Amino acid sequence: MRIAVTTPTGNVGRHLVAALLRAGIRPRVLLRDPARLAPEVQDHVDAVPVDQYDADAVVAATVGVDALYWVNPTTGSEDPLADCARATGSVTRAITENRVGRVVFQSSVGAEKRHGAGEIDGLAHTETALDGLGIDVTHLRCGYFFTNLELQLAALRAGVLQVVLPLDQPMAWVAPRDIAEVAATRLLSPAWSGRRVQAVHGPADLTWRQVAGILTAATGRKISVEQITDDAMRTQLRRAGMSDATVEAMLGMSTGLRENFVPEQRRTIRTTTPTTLAAWAYDRLRPLIDDAS
Repeated sequence: MRIAVTTPTGNVGRHLVAALLRAGIRPRVLLRDPARLAPEVQDHVDAVPVDQYDADAVVAATVGVDALYWVNPTTGSEDPLADCARATGSVTRAITENRVGRVVFQSSVGAEKRHGAGEIDGLAHTETALDGLGIDVTHLRCGYFFTNLELQLAALRAGVLQVVLPLDQPMAWVAPRDIAEVAATRLLSPAWSGRRVQAVHGPADLTWRQVAGILTAATGRKISVEQITDDAMRTQLRRAGMSDATVEAMLGMSTGLRENFVPEQRRTIRTTTPTTLAAWAYDRLRPLIDDAS
């Protein structure tokens, strides 16, 4: 079975590549710079340099592929939704021209809304486009990545996280490694066909208050959380150098799921994965915070 993996050095992709290697698969990995692959991986994959926004390059890189793991790349440009549309054009053309019959797409909880969830709307656009191709496709509706906390090391060191969601609103939190394991099983399993949605919810729905308590215990630092206004968050994001379009796309991922949102798939044994935030924070986040001190 010939499997291609995009973003193979990302938070999910690097774990997915390792899982496929353990399964005896030599994956084809698509990335801008193959030198970024871990040294221990380089001799066990077929690396193809490719810009996922270059449709011709994506088509050429996926010739002969049976199954594809697709992640819309991030570029930090001024219009992330336009980037999603460009990436969608690349993947749909590659699937069509190369007759790739099986795709697992890394989407997000909230894509089922289709509109009104910021950057997640771009993932919804990709889902819809893939659905129209008549292929076997699974959309992984992932919860909030633990690794998003790695982008807030300064705030964690200061002991205060600021969010726009209500502090007692629970949501799914998930380890990227767990997403990779679900992706690997979906890519390799012959037991499904057609269009599927597979939520990946992590081990528990957590409120931000609960998260603060877990992080405090795991890191040994007192960490609290406070809710700020949407405008205050906009100001923070603009000060970080984001364009207005990017600010709204980022903010919308929270505000769009803030009121009366119910995921299409509720938590079940099929959507629940094992890695806890406490274990991840102790193993991964605690050393990062200490290193940043």
